[in-house]
Amino acid sequence: MDYIVKPIGHVRGGRSMAVDDDWAKERATIELDDTQFGPEALAGLDDFSHAEIIFLFDQVAPEKIEKGARHPRNRSDWPLVGIFAQRGKNRPNRIGLTTCQIIAIHGTRLEVAGLDAIDGTPVLDIKPAMREFQPRGEHRQPDWASELMQDYWHAS
Repeated sequence: MDYIVKPIGHVRGGRSMAVDDDWAKERATIELDDTQFGPEALAGLDDFSHAEIIFLFDQVAPEKIEKGARHPRNRSDWPLVGIFAQRGKNRPNRIGLTTCQIIAIHGTRLEVAGLDAIDGTPVLDIKPAMREFQPRGEHRQPDWASELMQDYWHAS
């Protein structure tokens, strides 16, 4: 069964190219589609420090979609791992998810920091980040993932 998902808005500002690393300094605005939503759709969101932004990697060409395994960032010194064991953009449904800081809300515009989506990216949903939905207990991840993420949010 196929599903049709309509963007609720788009990313405006921030980067124009998908370049890895140093995303923490990025500021962008999510503009809601004003034919679907008014300012009341964002009412109360400014009481939260962070929001989870679900978006579409719309610039990934269909032939670039990965359904098997690959080396993250094409680095052969990192293990060959399945697409569902990494967060690369060439995913089967091209869906991205980032928790970012809420800076301000102006009408139907949500200003955020640390969103790793580029200018023009379709936004599929916005959810407040609540402690109770965050992972419980200890986290575990392989060394290659820690190395990959070392400079993702901060410049090296």
